[in-house]
Amino acid sequence: MHDESPDLLNDLSRRDFLRISSLTAVGASIPALQAESAKPHATCMIGVPYTAAEPKIGIIGTGGRGTSLLENLLAADIKILALCDVVKEKAEHAQSLVVKAGQPSPELYTNGDHAFESLVARDDLNLVISATPWNWHVEMAVAAMKHGKHTMVEVPAAGTIEDCWKLVDTSEQTRRHCTMLENCCYGYNETLILRMIHAGLFGDLLYGEGAYIHDLRDELFSNKGEGLWRRTAHTLRNGNLYPTHGLGPVANYMGIQRGDRFDYIVSVSTPQRGLDAYRKEKIPPSDPRWAEHYINGDMNTSIIKTANGLTITLKHDTVNPHPYDRINAIAGTKGAFADYPPRIYFDGQPGGEAWGTIDAFKEHQHPLWKQEGEIAQKLGGHGGMDYIMLYRLMQCMRQGLVPDMDVYDAAMWSAPGPLSRASIANGSAPAKFPDFTRGKWKDRTASQIATQT
Repeated sequence: MHDESPDLLNDLSRRDFLRISSLTAVGASIPALQAESAKPHATCMIGVPYTAAEPKIGIIGTGGRGTSLLENLLAADIKILALCDVVKEKAEHAQSLVVKAGQPSPELYTNGDHAFESLVARDDLNLVISATPWNWHVEMAVAAMKHGKHTMVEVPAAGTIEDCWKLVDTSEQTRRHCTMLENCCYGYNETLILRMIHAGLFGDLLYGEGAYIHDLRDELFSNKGEGLWRRTAHTLRNGNLYPTHGLGPVANYMGIQRGDRFDYIVSVSTPQRGLDAYRKEKIPPSDPRWAEHYINGDMNTSIIKTANGLTITLKHDTVNPHPYDRINAIAGTKGAFADYPPRIYFDGQPGGEAWGTIDAFKEHQHPLWKQEGEIAQKLGGHGGMDYIMLYRLMQCMRQGLVPDMDVYDAAMWSAPGPLSRASIANGSAPAKFPDFTRGKWKDRTASQIATQT
């Protein structure tokens, strides 16, 4: 699952990428950034509900991912007032989908990389969604919040610890929510297991595992879409480039920032081999991509320790042949679950020491899947989780509820990216997580997704 639209940037230069998300901005600055938690700050955004309102949305980025989000929003009868993309044809196609759905034609913003600044300045929007290349997420989210809009951004929300803090500080100062669109938290299996955990079936939790293992070699070397920018990260960074899909659900299982929090991370990477091997096999010697030097290790493996002593193994590999796998495992004193394929084991269950099926636990199906699962599966979108996520997030706005995922989740789930790089750069030494909530993680006990009725 690769969740970014390629089309806000046609030509992402190394200079631009370095400007926003360089490795030096991570390794050298992390110790100093830990002190951020001691700074004076505005009132915390934990537990702050939306003011009930019909969502009126502007979307930045209308490539593959942005268009998919748009189609799911239209299916949920959400008003789309403005669209932005540097590729005019992409924006016009998205515009036609809105009109086809029976809504007035949304205004387009297609005049260069910073056209989004005019979109966020509109006074008729209350939510801006960004589905763009990674290095634009923070700049766009901050601009939206400073213009009085709530914002939702694709994953990861930020690429440096400094930018994680920037999202948190801006959200607190503007009193606007910033949600990262981590769709995997809304998958059928993820929500089912989450409710079983909160029902006590797994006992006291001990450890979990998450991953993003996805063969993206064809996509990375494509001359369109994500191939225009995503491969660049492999020339600049050595760590976990894309941590949130595997981590978000496990964080929800463990109540991270809801009674527990990530404490530190230790990270290792294998040598880099996959992109070189693919290039040698597929790319002509005259191609300018032969000048690229890839430094990101093929398989990154990190271990996270939480404040309450739990552990999480987190993996990333997008450049080798392997079936798609997010692992999605959790274990406690009474049993264990692992995904791909989904299987479960509880102490004393029939069949001896063998995995069982999760089919016997359908009574724990999440209410969202009971109510909206049929339309979600018809729409597709990663098995329906995209629609479930957007339906629920729009429900939070419409009904004036506290969002399921807040800016502190966006920052904490993104932080293993830069912290894994810092750990590797320091001989796999532990790298401490900042406390983005400044101690408030102790004040709540469960994910909104788990307790929703």
